[in-house]
Formats: sequence, C-alpha cells, structure tokens
Amino acid sequence: MLTVWSWGFLLLGIVTAVAIAVDVSRRPQPMSIMNVTWPITGLYMPLVGWWAYCKMGRAAPRAAVGQQDQAGHDHHAHADHGHDHRHYHGGDKPKWQSVFVSATHCGGGCTLGDVVTAPIATATGFALLGSTVLGHFALAFVGAYLFGVLFQYLPIRAMSDAGPAQALRDAIKADTLSLIAFQIGMYLWMLIALHAWLGEMDAFTAPFWFMMQIAMLVGFMTSYPANWLLIERGIKHGM
Repeated sequence: MLTVWSWGFLLLGIVTAVAIAVDVSRRPQPMSIMNVTWPITGLYMPLVGWWAYCKMGRAAPRAAVGQQDQAGHDHHAHADHGHDHRHYHGGDKPKWQSVFVSATHCGGGCTLGDVVTAPIATATGFALLGSTVLGHFALAFVGAYLFGVLFQYLPIRAMSDAGPAQALRDAIKADTLSLIAFQIGMYLWMLIALHAWLGEMDAFTAPFWFMMQIAMLVGFMTSYPANWLLIERGIKHGM
C-alpha cells in the first residue's frame, strides 16, 4: 500500500512540476533562476505548488511584457531592460508571501542537491563513521550547499555589479542559515521515516522518494523562519 501511495504522490508532483514548467516557458520569470525553482517546488508540493506559483510567482505572458516595455508603461521595468526589480524585493506582496517565495528559492537548490546525491549515496554505499545514513546525509548536505549557493550566486551576479568573489561571499552569507534549516527539517523527517516505514535509505525505490518529498516539504517549513529572519535583518531580499 505504501508503494501505491508513493507512486500516486510522486506522479502528482511530476505533473505539477511539468505544468509549472510549461507555464513558465510562456511566462518567464523576471529572475531567471526562478524558471527552475518553481517547477522544482512543484515536485515536493504536488498541486499546492501550482497554487503557490499562480498566487505568488506567475509572471505576465511574454508578449504582454514585450508590449509593456515597448509602450513604456512599465515604470519599474524601465530601469533595467524590462526587469521588474520589485519582484526581487518582495514588490507589493504581503511579507509572508515574499518570505514564502524566498523559501522556495532556497528549497530549489537544496532539493536539486538532494535529488542528485541520493542515488550516488545508495549506489556507492557511501558511509560516514560506519553509517550509510550519515553518508546519505553528508552527501545531501554537500550537494544542497553547492546548488543552494549557486542559486543565490547567479542572481546576485546578474542583478548587481559585484565581482565573482564578492558575489560568492554574498551568496554564502544569504543562503547558509536557511539552507541548514532546510536540511535539518529534511533529516529529521527522514530519520522518522527510516525507522517507521523504510528500514533503509534506498534511493531506487518509490517509498524513499515519497518520504523525501515529505522531507523536502518539512525542510521548506523549517527554513521559512530562517528566511524571515534573514530578510528582516536585510541579509537577504524578499522576493
């Protein structure tokens, strides 16, 4: 029964991600990394991810944006070749929504890192201190950190005059706390799942990825307060 439920929710996540990706291709995000982040969000937020995208992140159609730019009606976009900088600083969103989108940005990098490293950990039997579970967690952290910092670095470079070294420092400063908070939430759920349902960390089974899907959602929730704090202190911009 667990396998049936697992496949059901995984397929819902894939369908949600594909639907968002198709829509994003027609409505590109002002911040290009969000073109990747929103579909990833759909993977671990089946159906809810589509609602969140439509509510908080859906951009105007490509043709409409082009017409606005040509007519000069988009005052905020005029400053930088059609990009709306309000989007990067939360715009007119309520603060909870701005923090929510920032948390999806953090979650996108973490999720991608976890998805890439989990099969490697299983296939190699990588262990840390004699534990394959710790091995999974260690590789997941490394992958999440690399992708998470990259997801911060790319927009910083695109949106500012910061050089590579400064952009990297800013990305690390902006993402480290929220990334750690995300991973802690994910680890806690996977430890529960390991003892309650899984028995082993096998990344080549549907139940593992169903539990990872839930773990990423838990990680999103634990990273939300961290993102709120970072935005409140001006270390990170709301989105």
